[in-house]
Amino acid sequence: MVLIKEKFIPLFFIAPALAYEAYFAFYPTFSAVYGSFLTASGKVSTINYQELAGLGVYSAITNTVIITIGALALQFVLGFIIASLLVRGFRGKNAFSALLMIPFATATVVAGYIFSNVFSPIGGYANGTLNLFGLSSINWNGAGSNFIVNIIQLIIADSWKNTPIVALILLAGLTSIPRDLYDAAAVDGAGWFSRLVHITLPNLVGFIVIALVIRGVSEFNIFAIALLLFPHKLLTTLVYGLFSLAAKPYLSFAGASVLLGFILVFVALVLALRRITASRSGN
Repeated sequence: MVLIKEKFIPLFFIAPALAYEAYFAFYPTFSAVYGSFLTASGKVSTINYQELAGLGVYSAITNTVIITIGALALQFVLGFIIASLLVRGFRGKNAFSALLMIPFATATVVAGYIFSNVFSPIGGYANGTLNLFGLSSINWNGAGSNFIVNIIQLIIADSWKNTPIVALILLAGLTSIPRDLYDAAAVDGAGWFSRLVHITLPNLVGFIVIALVIRGVSEFNIFAIALLLFPHKLLTTLVYGLFSLAAKPYLSFAGASVLLGFILVFVALVLALRRITASRSGN
């Protein structure tokens, strides 16, 4: 009996944390999923999901997926370049590292406001830069602006803020790779691309997965920057759609359930790719 009690002692220490998560995370989630199948009269039905289709949920899903893929790709490329620079010693490295964190420390609302001025059709910094090179101004976020242009500016705005955290994660991975591997590969005549493919990327897989999961979940939840860049709902994301459905709770539950489903599928895919890559590298 004493051994059994000692075995369960650690549970008492983590019980408050488990209770907190159960009440503030899992219970609201299950309530939202259950509520998404309820009508105003309390009947179980799929009518809420059917109504979402008429409210543009498919276009919101498409926009969210495109933004997520584009932002993750840009943040990974920029983050990898920055991490590759920081892993090497150079003059002013500490100052550069401090400046790098400024965008990430900036509030999302502030970042959205900054880029609303950058991409302003009249007097914006983006158009000012284009005019310096003799190029004509672009209607970045007006009523007649191009969809691709809207996607690009949202990806740029989001990547400016969140690339630093990706760079820090990849930097941690690069510093954990023994330099002896690169020295041995250089002696064998391996070029930089061969070292990248056969040494750097395989050893960075775990860190890449962490960065993708952290940033991917956040990208699916993108809202504030889109709200400030496109106040007239020119480009609707899933969370932006939830914002407009706040007055209709059951429809909001359905929209939240769709968003939750996409996040879970994304995380499962990334972890599955991590397992496949790890098994191949092990063989």
